[in-house]
Amino acid sequence: MSYSNAIQNPIFKIISKASEEIGIQAYVIGGFVRDFILERKSAKDIDIVAVGSGIELAQKVASLLPNNPKVQVFKTYGTAMLRFEDIEVEFVGARKESYSEESRNPLVEIGTLEDDQKRRDFTINALAISLNKSSWGELLDPFNGIDDMQNQLLKTPLNPTITYSDDPLRMMRAIRFATQLNFKIEQKSLDAISKNADRLKIITRERVVDELNKIILAPIPSIGFLLLEKTGLLPQILPELIDLKGVDEVEGQKHKDNFYHTLEVVDNIAKTTDDLWLRWAALLHDIGKAPTKKFDKKVGWTFHAHEFVGAKMVFKLFKRLRMPLNNKMKFTQKMVYLSSRPIVLATNVTDSAVRRLVFDAGEDIDSLMTLCEADITTKNPKKFKRYHYNFRLVREKIKEVEERDHIRNFQPPISGELIMETFNLKPCKEIGQIKDAIKEAILEGEIANDYDEAYQFMLKKAESLGLKK
Repeated sequence: MSYSNAIQNPIFKIISKASEEIGIQAYVIGGFVRDFILERKSAKDIDIVAVGSGIELAQKVASLLPNNPKVQVFKTYGTAMLRFEDIEVEFVGARKESYSEESRNPLVEIGTLEDDQKRRDFTINALAISLNKSSWGELLDPFNGIDDMQNQLLKTPLNPTITYSDDPLRMMRAIRFATQLNFKIEQKSLDAISKNADRLKIITRERVVDELNKIILAPIPSIGFLLLEKTGLLPQILPELIDLKGVDEVEGQKHKDNFYHTLEVVDNIAKTTDDLWLRWAALLHDIGKAPTKKFDKKVGWTFHAHEFVGAKMVFKLFKRLRMPLNNKMKFTQKMVYLSSRPIVLATNVTDSAVRRLVFDAGEDIDSLMTLCEADITTKNPKKFKRYHYNFRLVREKIKEVEERDHIRNFQPPISGELIMETFNLKPCKEIGQIKDAIKEAILEGEIANDYDEAYQFMLKKAESLGLKK
């Protein structure tokens, strides 16, 4: 069967011409082919395998392109890359690989096309389409990847135990593809992941997190997290989530299983946002519940200050996984720390409470509300409807208060410099006391967020502190 309709982009004709001129065969392989057959939007990268030198082919292709693009050569890996319009094209020579137990970096030898297909992680990624004149558009599928696609099954070309032991990152990739494509992992392959789970320790945290992020960004992230938990990979990556598993019972009183609740929240938020860091916040919003869980005979199970504890845990978790300790981390912390505030507020929507919430959340107030709405996982239809209605009231109140009081990204109408100048002060604690008092008065609604009112309030507060103009 011809797949020539998959290779309509002009770059493929140029690669074909280049390969013919230097006398080697060329094929497009991997994700581009898979996504075309699955009718998925393909990523802006194409993998080309050459039965010969991939670097030589890349250089020849570049010489035939009108703008002679620069070829990036990676001699260590025998690969080369160039850009054509908005596409990255990577070239590699067909090869076979062997691995040592301590590393996922293989020993590489020159090989045939089939050798190269054997080294691929899954049968659906081993499909190749010929770019050669004599067999243009022909599909090469030695491991029945097309059948596996039709059956929505993930299988490895070789024995899965060998595949995963050789390169343990493939275990994460298996779960990532299962999540993104909503495919099942073949049982033999799933068993092999469990058997080799502890091999994940040889993979850099950055590579693990890269796959984890793709799982989090999938349409239904819980598919991946349930597989990570089932195979024993999750405890090595996010033990904080594993600690949320289980339900304790004392004197007939239980609490919900916060692990499965968390997965529901992540699935809920995935329906409303593609923001990776807001999805991370959903994943981590309850991690402080495990260390703060206590049973009180009067009120039952409690998780006092779990948001505060959870926010501190976010920093340690990001650091351990070598994730960015920047504004993305701070945003995630902030969402975890504030995650219960709108829930409490929903039962008593006062102006002052809304002002404080908007002041603390700032520009992230909409993200916080999205997180809290995703946190509604009750199966009781009446409660579900009531909770969402309450949050709608909170959103309306936020809009009303913000339009009137301009609290978001609040800047005090009275500066420290003005206080110093008015009362002829040098830096001292009284300046901070006056500024804090003005802020509190505005948030409580005692005065408007207005210079004149704040100035008069400043004079009164200064007088109470024994300061004079």
